[in-house]
Amino acid sequence: MTRPPAVAVRSPCVGVCRMDPATGWCEGCLRTIDEIASWSSLSDEDKRAVWMRLRERRHDRRAQARNPASGSTR
Repeated sequence: MTRPPAVAVRSPCVGVCRMDPATGWCEGCLRTIDEIASWSSLSDEDKRAVWMRLRERRHDRRAQARNPASGSTR
């Protein structure tokens, strides 16, 4: 039995490419400059790990927005 072709892990880029100096994250996709620069050479496993970090960052950013006194944005 043959396996279906693997689906490439899509890029998180949303076309808003501006780095936030306070967090070191892109304001659009929340990746660091190193994650952006290395994206094309990462394995699918490593790309999925970046996606997991982005989910955590989005969660942290939403929590920070709800409670600004809670501390760091990182």
